[in-house]
Amino acid sequence: MRKPLPRAVTLTAASLTITLLTPSAAFAWGTDPGEGAKPPAKDSAKGTASGTELGAEVTRTRIVVTQSGGGTAKPSAGGGLTPVDPNWKPPACWYEPLATPQQLKDTTEKMSKGDLFSVNFGRRWGKDLLVDAFDKGDATFTDTPTKNYNVGKKGMFWRAVAREDRANDPEILDCSKNLFWQNAGTVPDDPNAPTPEVLAAYAYDKIRVPDTKVELKPQGKSTVNLPTWVWLDKAVFKDVTVRASLPHTGLYAVTTAKPVALHLDPGTGDAKTFPASGDCPVNADGSIGTPYTKGAAKQDPPCGIAYLRATGGEPYQLKASITWEISWKGTGDAKGRLPNGTFETIQDIDVREIQSINR
Repeated sequence: MRKPLPRAVTLTAASLTITLLTPSAAFAWGTDPGEGAKPPAKDSAKGTASGTELGAEVTRTRIVVTQSGGGTAKPSAGGGLTPVDPNWKPPACWYEPLATPQQLKDTTEKMSKGDLFSVNFGRRWGKDLLVDAFDKGDATFTDTPTKNYNVGKKGMFWRAVAREDRANDPEILDCSKNLFWQNAGTVPDDPNAPTPEVLAAYAYDKIRVPDTKVELKPQGKSTVNLPTWVWLDKAVFKDVTVRASLPHTGLYAVTTAKPVALHLDPGTGDAKTFPASGDCPVNADGSIGTPYTKGAAKQDPPCGIAYLRATGGEPYQLKASITWEISWKGTGDAKGRLPNGTFETIQDIDVREIQSINR
């Protein structure tokens, strides 16, 4: 049975104050060749030890993300997806491996008076508490007390991690365990243990789809009552895949975004869309809509817009929203779906007040 925490280090939802900690020079990872590689260099110490807090930020996940198909790896060159389900939220927190036995021992021994180590959200321990729990084996402060930091044993100390955008969300209190020990090759028996689905949801936010304008005919200018043809090249809009993996666990998930529809909003009520719903499905070859061909000026396009009134100085803003279907697969043949996502682009359209056009 877990023993109660001292009042000074407890945190309740009623008085939620989350302090995100920054690394200090005293936070130096030790080495333990038998336990695996050191954490990445970005987790190394910076600044001065005197008067600073000890411990990496509780929003600094170790999850490794790579985008391997379609889209763009640079956020500035594309856009993230907006879930179509406004009520869907990815997990606010989960547990991750943080330090090997030798790393935690070295860190604790180098701590000075006043240095603090983040063992959970809003819980920061000084050297004495760390020594009591992980060197002397005092069970008062953790579910997994250890002797001599378990040096020589295979495994790591784990800690809760919060999503950066939900660091002040009371739901992170569901991950209530303090820093704890986990044997190598296992994950915690806890509802907030990492899973392939947790990694898939994390990867969702990392998807970057191409920021590409739809093709129009005519380009840039339309004519009242004559349709503007709209299409997307199959070579541009491909499936986008993002892989998320958690080191030291063997867990991974590959999240795939597949373009399935284009929705057109002409930017004015004085227009009609083709089809009437404004939803243009993806063709069998992966394209959307049909390119304009000579002689088709008076035909209704399979995907397009007809403006009924000319612009009066300011262009209409055509909104083209792509719907992406999201699926994932991961460790142990796990698989599933996440809410579809959308990404919108806006293009200026000038409409002229003439009734016919030579094409």
